[in-house]
Order: sequence, then C-alpha cells, then structure tokens
Amino acid sequence: MTEGESAQDGTGGRAAPIEQATAPSPVVAIRAAIVRGEFVPNQRLVEADLSAQFGASRAGVRAALLELANEGLVERMQNRGARVRAVSLAEAVEICEVRMVLEGLCAAKAAERVTSAEIGELTSIGTAMRSAVASGDVLGYSELNQRLHRRVREIADQETATAVLERLRAQSVRHQFKLAMHPGRPAVSLPEHLAIIEAVCAHDADAAERAARAHLRSVIGALREADDAGTGVRHLP
Repeated sequence: MTEGESAQDGTGGRAAPIEQATAPSPVVAIRAAIVRGEFVPNQRLVEADLSAQFGASRAGVRAALLELANEGLVERMQNRGARVRAVSLAEAVEICEVRMVLEGLCAAKAAERVTSAEIGELTSIGTAMRSAVASGDVLGYSELNQRLHRRVREIADQETATAVLERLRAQSVRHQFKLAMHPGRPAVSLPEHLAIIEAVCAHDADAAERAARAHLRSVIGALREADDAGTGVRHLP
C-alpha cells in the first residue's frame, strides 16, 4: 500500500485515510535549526540554500525569515539578505532580567493552580535532576532543566507571559548550552530548581516567585562569570 492510500477495514469497507507525515513549515524548521545551533551567530542565511535544505519554496523561506526577524532571531541586512542575529552579553543579561519577572509570575501562578498529579510530575523531575547531577550527566540535567521550566509555564497557564518567555529564550539561545557546561554550574542551579519545585508543590505562590527570581539572578551572575572566563554560552537553565 502506498502513502496516501487508506486501509481496508474488516468488513470490506474503507477505513479512515492514513495521514501522510508533513514536513514542518519553513519558519518552524529554520527556527529549530537556529535554536539547535546549526546556524551560528552572524551566519548568512541564503534563501536558495534554505529552500533546498528544507524543501520549501523561495517565497516560503523569504516569509519565514521576515517572521524570524520580527522574533529577534534573524537580522535583515540592506541589500545583503539575512543572517543569524548575534546577542551580546549585555543583551543576554537584559533578557534574563525580564525573564526574572515573568518566570516569577509563572511560578506564582503555577503554585496557585498545580494539581496533585502535577505535583507528582514536578517531584519526579526534581528527583531526576538530583540523579543527573550526582552522576555528572550534564546534558541530561540540561534537558530536565528545560522540561521543568516548560512545565511550570504550562501549569501556570499564563499565555501572555509564556509567549514572551519562549521568544526571549529563543533569542538568547547562544548564551545557554555552554552556561550549562560551565564548571560547577549544575551543582549551583540544582538547589535553586528544587526550591522552585518545593514552593510550587506547597502552593506557596510568594515563595515560588522568590525562588524563580533568585534563580534568574544566579543565572545572570553565571553569565557574567562565564564571559569573564572566556567560555561564552545554549539552553538557559
């Protein structure tokens, strides 16, 4: 049976058509490539190359680059097309300062709305984070880190804050992975994350907000320390 055909059901009739897998839109594909670090800061984004790489039309790629420019991921250059926008340390710090407020809000909202099932999920994430740090699994810890922040935002159900945070995190992607790799960073951030989990699970909105803000202040300090050490920084913890 070829793609797009529908399977026969047991009675000789036709079952529902089998859905074909669809490729992500150009904007989704290019955004994901930037976030994964496949395209480096200041790298030119050539429409013809992107069209071939992602199997999209030139018009679709052009529209995607315009949208990504509005998101702050891409920079349009006069008569020179587009390139991946570089984010300086100063801007990364500013992004963290805004995140501090919004992530604090989301943590407080999550504490007010968290269910018993979600408490179990957050507790499990915390346990897994402890294990990752104890075993030196830095990449695993980074993934759990992102998962925790994402779940707190989802539980908070504050759509406006979530939309802004997703955009800010994408913009600062270059200042993220190496921060997680910075010597000793997971051991420092673990208790900060556990404090957020504890406060949210205790339905203590004020404590959750304070814990989230304290964590982002710590991230700002780590960003500056990493920059001073010449390590630069990809998934902000």
